[in-house]
Amino acid sequence: MAIHKTAMVSSKAEIDTSAEIGACVTIEEGVKIGPGVKIMPNVYIHEGTEIGEGTYIHVGAIIGNDPQDFAYEGAKTFTKIGKNNVIREYVTIHRGTKEGSATVMGDNNMLMVQVHLGHNCKLENNVIVANGAILAGYVEVEKGAFISGNVVFHQFCRVGRYAMIGGFSGVNQDVPPYMLVRGPSYIRGINLVGLRRAGFKRDVIKQIKEAYRIIFQPGRLLKDSLREISESMPSDEIKHLVSFIKDAKRGICKVRSGKEEFFGE
Repeated sequence: MAIHKTAMVSSKAEIDTSAEIGACVTIEEGVKIGPGVKIMPNVYIHEGTEIGEGTYIHVGAIIGNDPQDFAYEGAKTFTKIGKNNVIREYVTIHRGTKEGSATVMGDNNMLMVQVHLGHNCKLENNVIVANGAILAGYVEVEKGAFISGNVVFHQFCRVGRYAMIGGFSGVNQDVPPYMLVRGPSYIRGINLVGLRRAGFKRDVIKQIKEAYRIIFQPGRLLKDSLREISESMPSDEIKHLVSFIKDAKRGICKVRSGKEEFFGE
């Protein structure tokens, strides 16, 4: 175990012998650090945080601090971070609010500089969140999603699998899987580049394109569109798309077509 002499590490923290702890790092009691974790200088890790194998935390990150929630009254809550994540400089991650709850991040995610994850956020695997994005409490992000820089999320929003959010967007409704959002919660099309990079087969992408056309066809009831695509395209990807939309409590983002950009409109 390599712990810098200036680090302040609680004797009640559990740290794997292969972890590296940099200068002026603070680790409170009840923290669990897995194998191969690397923590650079001036990181602060609060009580109730678990960090999985191979995760790399850069300078100045603060993980597991109290939630910014007036409902929080000192309950014992948690922050759970999986394996092989990259957490860049000055990221802030707050723990859960309600007793026993947690903010959770899966495996192989990347949070770039100054990202904020609010209390009770849940990120699945292979998610990228670019510089300065802000996820309010209870935001959920499914696997493979890409969130660009300086995006702001309303609490309780969800982002579906392999969706992409363009920079400087404000999101206040759910983003369905495979979609591309730009501006104030407007869907601009499907995330075609992201789907190709993720290795989606051509026939699956074709189905997603057709599902998009049917769902957002003007003048149709959403329930009728979902029934049609469920019956005509019973692939796992379409099943997940339909299920995600049906479960949306905040509604889903609306479509906006055309070449105009958000700025200057």
